[in-house]
Amino acid sequence: MLTSWRWHEPALDAGLAPVLLVHGFASSTALNWEATGWVRDLRNAGRRVITVDLLGHGASHAPLETDAYAPSRLRAHLLEVLTLAGVRPREVDQPASGVDLVGYSLGSRLVWELAAERPDLINRAVLGGMSAVDPLADFDLEAAARFLADSSVIDHESTASLMSMMQLAPGANTPALLRLVAAIKAERFEPGASVPVRPLLFVTGDRDVLATGTTVLAALAADTETLWLPARTHLNAVSSRAFKQAAIEFLGR
Repeated sequence: MLTSWRWHEPALDAGLAPVLLVHGFASSTALNWEATGWVRDLRNAGRRVITVDLLGHGASHAPLETDAYAPSRLRAHLLEVLTLAGVRPREVDQPASGVDLVGYSLGSRLVWELAAERPDLINRAVLGGMSAVDPLADFDLEAAARFLADSSVIDHESTASLMSMMQLAPGANTPALLRLVAAIKAERFEPGASVPVRPLLFVTGDRDVLATGTTVLAALAADTETLWLPARTHLNAVSSRAFKQAAIEFLGR
């Protein structure tokens, strides 16, 4: 399949549902979840972990067609991975059934939509660095093209921040990431159109300028909790020990 994924067995199986981790824009399983200790800590907590590299990221393919990166297509790939991993619909009296989700940034948007579409599969979800208005939808592709051509200054703040992320990310496939941006602009995030009914935990750094509207999102769903990370930005919130501990505790209820 086009999407690279991996199954991580727990250090000591607690008999709980597996956890699917969905990374952010210009990141990967290695950067978002392994280097920051998420896979290790979840395994040590007795959780089976499923990791995925989204198209154009990490070890996954980078199609040339923009439509391949549409969020609906990316979610279809995630569902395919869950099927291959043997995830079955949740049952109230079977703690190992269904799946828990953890997303970061773009991954949180996909997790929100997946949890809303498939409540039969999803138990709980953690949404880190998530914005009510997808910053990628307002990305200035023309300014990015000028920057790549002659290093022209990008005046649009969020575009400049995202381009910086792309430039700093080891092994980033810039053309593929720009195709992803174009696909997201054509399929914008509408959080109020379909809202998850499962318990949600929002985690946001209090200095994260890319994750705006956390309280707006939390107000849309019926069963939510929110954790603010002091002095954390969009780039370093995911490595927070408090983030990991809160997520593991929340998913383990």
